[in-house]
Amino acid sequence: MEKLELLQAYWWLLIAVLGAALVFLLFVQGGQSMLYCRATKEQRQLMVNSLGRKWEFTFTTLVVFGGAFFASFPLFYSTSFGGAYWLWMLILLSFVLQAVSYEFRRKRGNIYGTRIYDGFLMFNSLFGCVLLGVAVGMFFFGGAFTVTKTNILDASAPVISQWAPTHGLEAIFCWKNLLLGFAVFFLARTMAALYFINNIGGDAELTARMRRKVLVNGLIFAVLFVAFLVVLLLAGGYRHFEGQLIAEDYIYLHNLLGMWWLAAILLVGVVAVLYGIFRAAFDSKWRAGIWYAGFGAAAVVVVLFCIAGYGGTAYLPSTVDAASSLTLANSSSSEFTLTAMSWVSILVPFVLAYIWYVWSKMNASPLTEKELEGESHQY
Repeated sequence: MEKLELLQAYWWLLIAVLGAALVFLLFVQGGQSMLYCRATKEQRQLMVNSLGRKWEFTFTTLVVFGGAFFASFPLFYSTSFGGAYWLWMLILLSFVLQAVSYEFRRKRGNIYGTRIYDGFLMFNSLFGCVLLGVAVGMFFFGGAFTVTKTNILDASAPVISQWAPTHGLEAIFCWKNLLLGFAVFFLARTMAALYFINNIGGDAELTARMRRKVLVNGLIFAVLFVAFLVVLLLAGGYRHFEGQLIAEDYIYLHNLLGMWWLAAILLVGVVAVLYGIFRAAFDSKWRAGIWYAGFGAAAVVVVLFCIAGYGGTAYLPSTVDAASSLTLANSSSSEFTLTAMSWVSILVPFVLAYIWYVWSKMNASPLTEKELEGESHQY
């Protein structure tokens, strides 16, 4: 394998890890969707305070995820972010509303009260999760775009990528993408219930309710994810071979079987998620489910990214022009750029260590209702 191919594979793996971290942190969005699920005012404020400790992690990871794509695979960035803008603008709008809500929800002089900001949080929980799932679904089921690199030489219209007039709306209404989107939503709710069990102490009623939600939402997620996995493994795609993109049936199944270690990681991840869900649901004293299910879900996401991009597979197929489909080889930055950024990526473990340190400090003790008394802790 040549150096450029190694660098492309390395950066795709980094993007996969960032995507996995983002999915793990979506428990914040899942928790926001539970604010009006038979919770008292005190319990609702307790839940918001708990999520308020972590929401910035999700927002920051989303920005870094997009930045990594821009730096390493700029053609994807310009094609997807610049073309399917209805999809991405709705995602960004939901996250902007989330940031505004946590900032102003309990500010003095808030003329709107907390309910309108709680509504924004609910909007972010549903649209943020589902549409992020739709965006990832396009990695497998494609989008309506064309790429003409020679356009860069046309001074009158130097636009490489052209999207269909729907500009991403067709992806939002694709049932295969929505299947993954709602799977992500119910995974986020499951992770949120596990997070509340781990993070909030002193409210036995709320904890018991969250254990029930773990089971209900976990089962719904499992059904949706299995359905998506079946659809995915039966789907076809395009593979780069001898300078051409060749159509191939069951391409993701072939990738999974051809890279057996990915199949092993997928199995371990699924088992970890199920273990975290069922033990948390039925063991009234166990609070560590967030870590088992979280790391299991992250492992599954890494596998999905790997089978989408490795092996010459088109990770963004075009539904209107097969030759325009994007692969790691035809959409990456130059070897020099990828090499320079690889040196910068050495800092990633230190950033992750810092996040872990901040997280552990925030979770030094379970959140209790006493925090409601402190204005500095309220969101």
